[in-house]
Amino acid sequence: MLAPYAARESRPATRCYAEPPPAGRSEFQRDRDRIVHANAFRRLEYKTQVFVNHEGDLFRTRLTHSLEVAQISRSIARSLRLNEDLIEAISLAHDLGHTPFGHAGQDALNACLREHAPQSGGFEHNLQSLRVVDELEERYAEFDGLNLCFETREGILKHCSRERAAGLGEIGRRFLQGTQPTLEAQVTNLADEIAYNNHDIDDGLRSGLITLAQLEEVAIFARHRAAVAQAYPALAERRVVTETVRRMINTLIVDLTTTTAANIAAAQPDSPDAVRRAPRLAAFSDPMRREADQLKAFLRDNLYRHYQVMRMSAKARRIISELFTAFLDEPRLLPPQFQRRAAQAGRTAQARAIADYIAGMTDRYAIREHARLFDMRTQHTD
Repeated sequence: MLAPYAARESRPATRCYAEPPPAGRSEFQRDRDRIVHANAFRRLEYKTQVFVNHEGDLFRTRLTHSLEVAQISRSIARSLRLNEDLIEAISLAHDLGHTPFGHAGQDALNACLREHAPQSGGFEHNLQSLRVVDELEERYAEFDGLNLCFETREGILKHCSRERAAGLGEIGRRFLQGTQPTLEAQVTNLADEIAYNNHDIDDGLRSGLITLAQLEEVAIFARHRAAVAQAYPALAERRVVTETVRRMINTLIVDLTTTTAANIAAAQPDSPDAVRRAPRLAAFSDPMRREADQLKAFLRDNLYRHYQVMRMSAKARRIISELFTAFLDEPRLLPPQFQRRAAQAGRTAQARAIADYIAGMTDRYAIREHARLFDMRTQHTD
């Protein structure tokens, strides 16, 4: 059922450590299962998308976001006859390396590494996701990490500087040679955008930080809301929002699928290797790309930079920065397994071990750990 350009499993599978083939499931299904059972995947339930976990029960988390990306990606994969198992594995793993407190946490940890360990190259959550599946997960007797297939690992690493890519071996080669990843990876990247843009609208409206009146300036939202109002004039506002967002998501998926199919027909790739040599094939149409960019700009200016979100982001950056500095000044404050890693020779290795510990925290764990270190009234309990 797969198209000629869809990714196929290698025999033997392209894993860093050789393993017997799985019984009763595909290699990419094995990858997906390993991701779902990983500690880092479970922690996503308590990691911020936009709103910190304690701010409300119905806001998206990194876990629900990852599930939504997987659902969108699989829908597109089926239409384009791509490898659904691979695209699901990439979708579920793409945020495993994200810090607590969303992008505010990432920015703070990046600043800490660049200040205290300039040779580290800073912190970037895509690279950290790869680090999680390659090294940090400790579940198997014969290797560190999850020992995923090359194609899954490649899809996790969406972007990378040439400097960092040079040190990653085969997985970083495409950033140096200007080639493309699999179509499954390309589609997941855009499905991620569809998910977070539209669901951040939903969460922003639920929070009251943005309003329907403000969203009328966004063409794709205004068009679909008008259609919903015409079809259902007596519909309650909350259901107007969910129906509008649902239609927006469908429009973006259909456009992405149609445009990508046309690009495939024009390029006529007859293998996954031909996809790698071709220009990027997964794309929105130009009009839809403009509308998606307008939506992103609206969310940036009106939600992500809302003063209440900025206040929480400032708190988050302070928590991350103070934790990092405290652990760097006195590594014996770290849990024993991280103390051993931080005891390695060199400032960069020590700083990276501390960053790994902090990046693996959930929002609520980071808040508790900060209180344990800085609030005399807080008792130490694990």
